[in-house]
Amino acid sequence: MRILVDADSCPVKNIILKIAKKYNIPVIMFCDTSHILNDGYSMIVTVDKGADSVDIALANKITSSDIAVTQDYGVAALVLGKGAKALNQNGMVYCRENIDLLLFERHLSKKVRRGGGRLKSIPPRAHEDDLAFENALLKLIVD
Repeated sequence: MRILVDADSCPVKNIILKIAKKYNIPVIMFCDTSHILNDGYSMIVTVDKGADSVDIALANKITSSDIAVTQDYGVAALVLGKGAKALNQNGMVYCRENIDLLLFERHLSKKVRRGGGRLKSIPPRAHEDDLAFENALLKLIVD
């Protein structure tokens, strides 16, 4: 088991590292060249800034025994397709039962934005989000 992280804008990297160290789980952080990561524990994979470069690199490395952390529904769908587990930074576990709806909602949101519409803003990150993520990650590891 490894934890693969779509790390460009991941707010829970420290939580991932804390848990990974406790359970001796390797971590691979994926980022593009506009980010510099060095936590002393993770393997860092840096890719070009191109659209979806990080997503493709992560999807190519994932195996069925791994866990991916991403807020990108497309990446989550690729991860699930390879038989791996995926969750977002707020602790939502992606699964076959919710991924289609999430991808459809993403499609509708893009249509609204392209048409000049506006969507609700994302609320600021709360401590409860960190706790939900930590609990979800622990559950995926021990189950």
